[in-house]
Amino acid sequence: MWKEAAAAVSYVSPWRELIIDYKFHHHAGLQKILAKLLLTKPEAKALIDSADILVPVPLSAQRLRERGFNQSQWVAKQLCLERTDDTLLWRLRHTPTQTGLDRHKRMHNLRHAVVVNPSAQVRVMHKTVLLVDDVMTTGSTLSVCAQALLDAGADSVSCVVIARAALDNNSP
Repeated sequence: MWKEAAAAVSYVSPWRELIIDYKFHHHAGLQKILAKLLLTKPEAKALIDSADILVPVPLSAQRLRERGFNQSQWVAKQLCLERTDDTLLWRLRHTPTQTGLDRHKRMHNLRHAVVVNPSAQVRVMHKTVLLVDDVMTTGSTLSVCAQALLDAGADSVSCVVIARAALDNNSP
């Protein structure tokens, strides 16, 4: 499990619509605004500054083809290009969208879906890793990613997300 997590905003209007627009309509430039928003939050900035590596949550090959970009990767690179490593985590298989699933079903949906790239494992050993994602709902995606990094030898894993959904809200 991750050590700490920070979000820039709550996943409510107008942020929800902005993130959906960015994520599904590929509006170039929004990643700069969203990264700056994260950097304005002292708790997020501290996690970014203290991380050895920033790792975006990976998309499956199918989802990447559908969207044409990884929204978390673009934000991570805006936060700190020189410390972002988008090759560390692999999404091995396409999973159905997490929308509408409770935490238990989300965890089951992601079982065996995310691993650390075997040829890059040495780069995560004994490092402080920061996962970067767009939205945290139940935290299941971040938990699966964090566990893969910890199993590969990371000293600690924390997370930053643009938005955090309410605990009783299961929509992304």
